[in-house]
Amino acid sequence: MTLCIAAGGKVIALVASSFTLSWSHSVAHTEWWERWEVTPEGLRPIEARISGSGAGMEPPLDAVLRADGWHYAPTLPPQREVFLAASGATGGGWQLCVAAECLSLGAAAGEPLRLWQAEACGAGG
Repeated sequence: MTLCIAAGGKVIALVASSFTLSWSHSVAHTEWWERWEVTPEGLRPIEARISGSGAGMEPPLDAVLRADGWHYAPTLPPQREVFLAASGATGGGWQLCVAAECLSLGAAAGEPLRLWQAEACGAGG
């Protein structure tokens, strides 16, 4: 599968069956981490972790507390597109990793990010 990323006026294509997203909450400065699958139906979140709660980061009722935070399985169906936005208040944006390759994206406030799955990535997706 190909994961397509539109950021900063550019389109990046990564061959991937899964990827992770992580970022720091702008107020609580705690880490949020998600693992996603790249499927023919779209992008599907399958695992998530919140390192602490507060300021809109309350873990779901079925979350399990472990040493590194609250773990849970999101219940969203595959998404055709995922849009991300950075506030600029975290000191960084999103960290997107495929295998051992990681990209830092969306560090500037208002820099929109768009993720989708396609056979060939183009600006229109």
